[in-house]
Amino acid sequence: MPLLSMTVNGAAVTAEIDIRMLLVDFLREELRLTGTHVGCDTSQCGACTVHMDGEAVKACAVLAVQAEGARILTIEGVGTLAQLHPMQEAFREHHGLQCGFCTPGMIMAGIDISRRHGTELEVATVRSELEGNICRCTGYHNIVTAIISGARAMGDASATSHAAE
Repeated sequence: MPLLSMTVNGAAVTAEIDIRMLLVDFLREELRLTGTHVGCDTSQCGACTVHMDGEAVKACAVLAVQAEGARILTIEGVGTLAQLHPMQEAFREHHGLQCGFCTPGMIMAGIDISRRHGTELEVATVRSELEGNICRCTGYHNIVTAIISGARAMGDASATSHAAE
């Protein structure tokens, strides 16, 4: 079995794994990071979205060995209970959670959308970018509102941190 090493949420991890293991299974089963969900197992729903070297990927479509040496960020590494990430706070504030199953993937996608498109997002941009994330509760309005608000807050937080420097 190959020895896999990567950084997950800022911590170095190493494990022997089956070469066929998916990244989502590695995160959930080996590291017990169960915030990354398996929704469809076909990479269509986005519940397993994590960031690999700063870009959103669907962890059910990536072999764990493909993440050798990578930096992985899961929902557990985004914020804390005491200090939610601006995107998490926006989902809470705008009721973008619904049943919560898709929420981790939606938040990770929202952060990635903001990274790629900036902090002032249009509804059409968010709706188009969320095509790879499915909410089975079907209530996208609050999710879209939360992502727009979260992106704006990410910009405000960035401006505040740069002003303090």
